[in-house]
Amino acid sequence: MHVAFVHRRGFGQFAALARHLAEAGNEVTIVTETVDQRIPSVRVVRHRAEPGPRAHPQMARHLGAPDHHVRIGHRVAETFDAMARLGQVPDVILGHIGWGSMMFVKDVLPRVPALGYCEFFYRAEGADVGFAPDDKPDSETRKRLRLRNIAQLLSLEAIEGGISPTNWQRNLYPADAQQRIAVCHEGIDTRRFRPDPAASLRLPHGRVLKAGDPVITFVARDLEPYRGFPQALEAAAKVVRRHPDALFVFVGGDGVSYGAPPPGGGPWKDHLLASLDLPRERVIFPGVVAHSVLRQLFQISAAHLYLTYPFVLSWSVLEAMACGALVIGSDTTPVQEVIRSGRNGLLVPFFDTDALAEAILGVLERPDDFRALRAAARRTVEQRFRLEDCLARQLTLIGNTTGKTTAFSAETQFA
Repeated sequence: MHVAFVHRRGFGQFAALARHLAEAGNEVTIVTETVDQRIPSVRVVRHRAEPGPRAHPQMARHLGAPDHHVRIGHRVAETFDAMARLGQVPDVILGHIGWGSMMFVKDVLPRVPALGYCEFFYRAEGADVGFAPDDKPDSETRKRLRLRNIAQLLSLEAIEGGISPTNWQRNLYPADAQQRIAVCHEGIDTRRFRPDPAASLRLPHGRVLKAGDPVITFVARDLEPYRGFPQALEAAAKVVRRHPDALFVFVGGDGVSYGAPPPGGGPWKDHLLASLDLPRERVIFPGVVAHSVLRQLFQISAAHLYLTYPFVLSWSVLEAMACGALVIGSDTTPVQEVIRSGRNGLLVPFFDTDALAEAILGVLERPDDFRALRAAARRTVEQRFRLEDCLARQLTLIGNTTGKTTAFSAETQFA
């Protein structure tokens, strides 16, 4: 079988599935702008990158993003058309629908079944926009968000169905579209991400951190408000006043993946530290680290903080849970789908830094009280997000799609 993946940034969410299919002897192709990693035996076909959204004088307001998505869709369609002329027609296509990449695949390959990765449907209410108390979306913002969904709606209308990693993410889509979107996470490698009482990590200056140390971890692609970095940093300042041995490790870049930069620009880290009374020796900013280092941090973590706007759920929180970390998360809807407070972790209000600090202090002062929650966190990932199980579900979806090109039935909804 020839499976083609479509993603602007390389394999992304498809990496484990692409590797599994290639190792099983299937022909695998990735159509992409850039390559994030190399997978043996997988053909990489790069299409020309389109510059970002741009507005022309004759273009209606807010059409910059839809125009960008259409241009990306044309590039992908041209790529598949060229592949077809070379006799490289895939048996099935799986692609991310968020950037327009899948808009025209059925126009050039109408008989090839296609599945779309449905990551996030933009809304003016009930998700990230309007979540912060000072964020009041006006009518112009609402128009912009509605137009930003054009590519996804057109793609879903044309292709056979979609896949979302969580129920909450699927439920953001319109009701009629939800009936054609199966819920199936990409999966967590629980053999690699597992508890290790003997784990340790040597810091650049020579200090060794190990399980049992009062280490509190925080991980995000970038240290920014969408992932609760301001609240976590403020809580850290409160914790160290009462527990001066506590050490906070904030992993992440200095950019802005979501939302806006701080007033005056620069990293959010520098902006926030300037106004906080936080001893610098009690906080470490290693930047972006290797996946193996993340695993060690999760294994030695006394408490792992995961705060997020109502937005895409990060792999990192599930990897931390698989390592038996005690996760203190925000009581936002994506996190609530995975963590039940007092059962497999702790949840606190997103903006309540006093509650967050008290939860951290409780874990540091009574670590034995939370052993059952750590074990339950591990079980949650094993039961719902184990890589082997998720791959099996994805393969079933592919099999169903290549066998018949109708909407998903209830039997193919993996909740």
